[in-house]
Amino acid sequence: MPPGATVPSSLGGLLAVFRPCFTVPTFHTFVGLVVGLIAQTRRRTVCGMLIGAGLDQVWHHSRAHRLFTNARWSGDAVGLVLADLVVARLLPADAALTLAVDDTLFKRSGKKVFGVAWHHDGAAKGPKPIGFGNCWVVVGIVVQLSFLSRPVCLPVLARLWRPRHTGKIAYARQLAELIAARYPDRTVHVVGDAAYVGEHLRGLDGRISWTSRLKVTSVLHELPPPRTGRSGRPRTRGIRLGTPTDLARIATTTKTWRATQVRRYGRTDAVQITEFVCLWYGSFRSQTVRVILVRDDKPRTRDRDDRGYGLPLVTTDLYSSAEDLVARYASRWGIEQAFADARQIIGVGEARNRTCRAVERTVPFGLICFSLVTLWYTLHGHAPDDVAGHRARARWYTTKTEPSYDDMTIKLRRVIIAARFRSPCPEQATPQETRAVLAAWAAAGT
Repeated sequence: MPPGATVPSSLGGLLAVFRPCFTVPTFHTFVGLVVGLIAQTRRRTVCGMLIGAGLDQVWHHSRAHRLFTNARWSGDAVGLVLADLVVARLLPADAALTLAVDDTLFKRSGKKVFGVAWHHDGAAKGPKPIGFGNCWVVVGIVVQLSFLSRPVCLPVLARLWRPRHTGKIAYARQLAELIAARYPDRTVHVVGDAAYVGEHLRGLDGRISWTSRLKVTSVLHELPPPRTGRSGRPRTRGIRLGTPTDLARIATTTKTWRATQVRRYGRTDAVQITEFVCLWYGSFRSQTVRVILVRDDKPRTRDRDDRGYGLPLVTTDLYSSAEDLVARYASRWGIEQAFADARQIIGVGEARNRTCRAVERTVPFGLICFSLVTLWYTLHGHAPDDVAGHRARARWYTTKTEPSYDDMTIKLRRVIIAARFRSPCPEQATPQETRAVLAAWAAAGT
């Protein structure tokens, strides 16, 4: 069998957990391409991964392409094993899982690429927020690391979304239920933006709570009144409360706003909160939900109109405090940062695959590599003097107090390079072989 990539023992211990997901040859290819994607600093195509691993002169490039096109492995199975690593190593025992869901666009070109279409792209530059490529619905686990003040999101599962097929909310629910089924003894809290709430969430398992931004046009009602005992169909909803703006007006009239502090985005903010237990009949039908309105001194609308609130939230979690729910929703921003770092730092989405199976596997593979970098740094790479050393090299970063994802990746790359040069070269002769050759030369000369 051809030699494989040189893997540091710390990273190799993490990758060994994925062995049951692959056949023996496919696992060696998987390890090589993981190392290559992390170590590569230029184009992260499939062949670029081979170059990053130092295997471009050892393996034929078809071996790398077969990992995505023909090899027998499941992206969901690999993602769930990664979730096991994250839950076991980074979360307290029996702690609830917080999942962030969102979609992102990886731009592509060419009509023959599977699943490409025009999509909304919130990160697009210019007046038209659209882009051509593949859209992915991603679920990540939100964790709080000891050396960071903000929570981070580690993507674990992804689904390719195509227009006029299964909806994004349905995909998000499927992925959340996969993780919930993996951990039947844990509560799962899912957070998403306003695009990830709707009628597809009816009938969720009781262990799964869903928290999202409430749409400004949503109409809310009071809980249905008790049955009167008269003949006829009982009422399914109570008095109409109105939109979130109407709820803010009601809270102002009844003076139910209360001042409190919430921890979000790495800081503590003084805000005012009010909440209602009600029905959102248009989406959840008769399921009881909570609506939480948050306001502060920062206007949220572009024309600076005062709607009476800043952030409207709707949740199926009826027991957590309002402060915890606001902080939980704020942790959703970690998945947005994960998308940006995955693109810019390790080049997820740069591979130019076209066939169905290759397209459906390459981006989830890249996101798994992205999460592995953070996992490795947390378990094996973090050192308290990393930030001090960075500030010594770049003194203009006067406010830098925490390592960034770029710092984590650079450190892992250095460890990979060091392991590559420290390992013995298979073509290099051993000392015993060298002495035997010298002795043979000496005998021939005499």
